[in-house]
Amino acid sequence: MTNKKTVFLTGASGNMGYEGFKQLLNRREHFNIVALVLPTEKDKNLMSPYEKEPGVKIIWGNLTNYDDVFQGVEGADYVLHVGGLVSPAADYLPALTSQVNVGAVQNIIKAIKAQPNPDEMKLVYIGTVAETGDRNPPIHWGRTGDPIKISIYDNYAITKTIAEREVIESGLKYWVSLRQTGVLYSGMLNNLDPIMFHEPINGVFEWVTARDSGRLLANVCEEDVPEEFWRRIYNIGGGEKYRTTNYEFMEKSFSALGMDVKKVTNLNWFATRNFHGQWYEDSDILEGYLNFRRGSADEFIAELKENAPFKMRLAKFVPSYLIKKLIMEPVANKELGTMYWIKNAENDRITAFFGSKEKWKEIPSWNEYKVVEPSKAAIRLNHGYDETKPKSELDVEDMKQAAKFRGGECLAETMQKGDLSTKLPWCCTFGHYFEASPTLVLLGGHWCPECLPTPWNYDEEAKRNPFIAQVWYPLHEKDEANYYSKSILKDIKM
Repeated sequence: MTNKKTVFLTGASGNMGYEGFKQLLNRREHFNIVALVLPTEKDKNLMSPYEKEPGVKIIWGNLTNYDDVFQGVEGADYVLHVGGLVSPAADYLPALTSQVNVGAVQNIIKAIKAQPNPDEMKLVYIGTVAETGDRNPPIHWGRTGDPIKISIYDNYAITKTIAEREVIESGLKYWVSLRQTGVLYSGMLNNLDPIMFHEPINGVFEWVTARDSGRLLANVCEEDVPEEFWRRIYNIGGGEKYRTTNYEFMEKSFSALGMDVKKVTNLNWFATRNFHGQWYEDSDILEGYLNFRRGSADEFIAELKENAPFKMRLAKFVPSYLIKKLIMEPVANKELGTMYWIKNAENDRITAFFGSKEKWKEIPSWNEYKVVEPSKAAIRLNHGYDETKPKSELDVEDMKQAAKFRGGECLAETMQKGDLSTKLPWCCTFGHYFEASPTLVLLGGHWCPECLPTPWNYDEEAKRNPFIAQVWYPLHEKDEANYYSKSILKDIKM
């Protein structure tokens, strides 16, 4: 077939990337696949069998190596950038996470621009819901353009936010940023990590399965994706059937394995804030373009039961107190576990995730816990400009209005009406000058790069920036002390 497209895929050995790889493999009449894969033993075991497949080329290399990236980009029609270091690994390796997640995007953009036809190549970047940070009820509904407000200590979200900014401001003709939500995959019970207790029990998620995410990756490469799809930011979410609270999801998934979450955990092991997750008002927009959704969260939980590792399937035969003592409690007490912070008086972490040691002590037992149903009615945050205007009609006055709502200024005197790609000069509430496109600021929710995000000065920023105040004050007290900066800056080496 002479008109086959070539797709360069990164992250092909990960949960989302591998599902995308398999979807593309099933459409080899349309696509040739080039995959850049790290030559680890685990990745080689997974991907080596495909080296002899027709229409498949495996590059054993590293995203941080420009030559490896250039080799993959060369001759590609689509670049699907899924690869990178994600949490919880990103929590343990902050410096490497920065090198991989930011460096890879810089290499990809550079390699595309080095091609003879950069205006014909399409870049699909996979971002993350973590960019918008803590969105517990009552501010649990979100959409693109909401404030970028990274949760304290979330180095993964920092790197993905910086990388997304690089993509949006790249000057490429065809790019799209798809912010991924929590991904459901069959092996998620294989390795329990303390991150499971970082999400508040009343927090929300609009999940998506790895399989649906893989279908999305293949569908975005099809010919019927319209021109209007590109140069935009979207939220990936499974829609209404995948919207759950953390308690609901844990209760159902534990129950499917014959366990009672209330008997194998303590309620005060779960953080009360400072994670990420939301229900999306706008995730149906992406579904309308790419038609990738199947199933429901309940169907996934049934599948999870069937694919659970042997030791988890034995759980229903083991007394709850033993599961709690031998399996769950050690997870909560690992180095990045909530109980490790309590026992070792890591006050910065305690303040970030609980508010204070005193507030942690006030968390009741499961016997006193009352299930709270978050509002199913979506409430929009104010983006600070007239969103009823068509994007083609937005002008410099809209930019000035949006900047004022962010506590700053748009310093441009003029702009071409509807031109959302050309960078404009801005000034933030702390007097930092920067350039950014209207797409980045209005449609992406980004703001001052110098304030992103250390020294985690959200208290002071929220006092001057009504845009940020919307997502800070509902979950934090006014004048709450910000003293995270010194310890966090020691942890995070950008």
